[in-house]
Amino acid sequence: MLFKKYIQSLRRYFSNSSPWLTGGVAALLSVGILHIGYWERLEQIGYKYLFKIREIEVLPEPKWDERIAVIAIDEASLQKYGQFPWQRIRYVQLLQALQKAPPAAIGFDIKFIESSPFDDQFAQAIATNGNVVLARAWDERGNLLEPNEKLAEAAANQGHIYQQVDSDGITRKATIWMNGPEDSQVGLGPALIQVYNLYNPNNPIALREPVKGQELQNVWINWPGEVKYLANDRQIKSPPTYSFVDVVEGRFQAKDLANKFVLVGFTATALADPLRTPYNREPPTYGVYFHAAVIDNLLNDRLLQKLTLDTEIWLLILLGPVTSWLLFYRDLKGRIALAILLPITWLAIAAIAFSFYQWWIPIAAPLGTMLLAGVGVQLWEQYEKQQLMNLFEKHVAPETANLIWQRKDEIIDEGELEAQELTATVLFMDIRGFTTISERLSPRELLSWLNQYLNAMTECIMDRGGVVDKYIGDAIMAVFGVPFPRTQAEEIKQDAMNAIAASFAMHERLKLLNEDLKAQKKPLIQFGIGIHTGPLIAGSVGCSRRLNYSVIGDTVNVAARLESMNKELTADKPYKILLTGETFDYVSDRYLGQQVTTIQLRGRQQETMIYTILGQK
Repeated sequence: MLFKKYIQSLRRYFSNSSPWLTGGVAALLSVGILHIGYWERLEQIGYKYLFKIREIEVLPEPKWDERIAVIAIDEASLQKYGQFPWQRIRYVQLLQALQKAPPAAIGFDIKFIESSPFDDQFAQAIATNGNVVLARAWDERGNLLEPNEKLAEAAANQGHIYQQVDSDGITRKATIWMNGPEDSQVGLGPALIQVYNLYNPNNPIALREPVKGQELQNVWINWPGEVKYLANDRQIKSPPTYSFVDVVEGRFQAKDLANKFVLVGFTATALADPLRTPYNREPPTYGVYFHAAVIDNLLNDRLLQKLTLDTEIWLLILLGPVTSWLLFYRDLKGRIALAILLPITWLAIAAIAFSFYQWWIPIAAPLGTMLLAGVGVQLWEQYEKQQLMNLFEKHVAPETANLIWQRKDEIIDEGELEAQELTATVLFMDIRGFTTISERLSPRELLSWLNQYLNAMTECIMDRGGVVDKYIGDAIMAVFGVPFPRTQAEEIKQDAMNAIAASFAMHERLKLLNEDLKAQKKPLIQFGIGIHTGPLIAGSVGCSRRLNYSVIGDTVNVAARLESMNKELTADKPYKILLTGETFDYVSDRYLGQQVTTIQLRGRQQETMIYTILGQK
């Protein structure tokens, strides 16, 4: 029964194995990878490249805020004042120098823990300026390291200098608040903002409040740009950086530092903490610019926004099935085009969101989900194709099976092979005297003998593009020209030619088979063949529990009737083939034929001419 198992497989394929299923599996796998942290490592690479993409001229690239300046304890300052640590009179001199161009706030990225002989003077200078923020930190054991009591009382504020570094060495996060059970510790950068807001209540800068229960209140840094150096010089020009010694000795203009957020920190290689950014990796820059970047982001409200974990999971759950659906019904060229277009589109969305709206949307996880969905579709289709072809190739030639797979959308409708009107050539063949033979053999011998015959004849049919529609006892019904409708006369002619070629091949194969049967002392076989070309209907026949792909119509009846007439009309002919005039018209230029009779077919006014084939021309 042709295609029975194939139809059942198609039903399972289209009802249970939809693109939503394969995409859903890909999404769940991607979510699992997200939870084990693998995507996060790839997202770190994506983070770096988003900054590189932002350097393209058509995209807006932020610059360091001009309201920020750095006073650097650099090599020139060390050369002037000696090795570190310095006596704190140096910082007194610095604060005194800054009074002529008072900054909005001054932050020291330096720890002043121990007491010193100049603390009274330093505390007085801090109090006089009134806008100085001192650093606090923690040691390796978690003990709080605060400025000594005298300096702490004089300072306008304190801010922690805790800094997080990711596994690749790049700093991406800043801890705005460290929330303990009793109090919250603000970061150095936000602490300067708090001091500014204290003196500017009518024009404050928005600052996030501490969130209870959240130990580390982190934000994502939107690095304003590269920390740039002057050509052939180690002097830093972006953001503006001034040597400690130059400021103390008055080598600056008041406008350079007036009303600015000034950070005092190390840039001397021997003292500074290395800082890697998406722009400055090798060589790195210095830790004081981490606080500068945080202040820049807060001043301009451009901290990066990142999707929550739940949102990212829902994104992946949606993206997997959608990608699978987009790929599922495309041919190879379409899939290749989408495989290129989808990642580029997502990268473009990510770049636009990053550059224009400060949204850092994931790259690795979505692209990985698309890849998994694509692989899933390909593997699923390959598996289904292999399963279907294993079944299908038992009924048709492998080439035909592949053709039907490639063009399955033309003939499959809701899991069934769609009914089609077409013109095809039907071949019936039957064993002569089968009833008598079956009485002489045991059931097991009869089945073995019959299967030898059916196997040999079926190969002749399938090798020439025919489809075995069904076996009816010892009879074979085959069709040339299904399941795809022929649109050209040449195609219909080729089907008729193939039917005759298969008939010739069956005659030659029968000679060899009878020799084997004779050697096995089994009954020899004679057959007759009837062929007719005409219109018919092909499609799924049956009910929901039992379906068969078959052809129906008068053409089938005519071919069957010719086969039954074969014994009398071809007894003295070289080939036991009867065919109608319609079929002979298609093959007469290649095969010699002879009209043997005419018959009156039901429903036809004119008699139908019947031919037999004598050989090739």
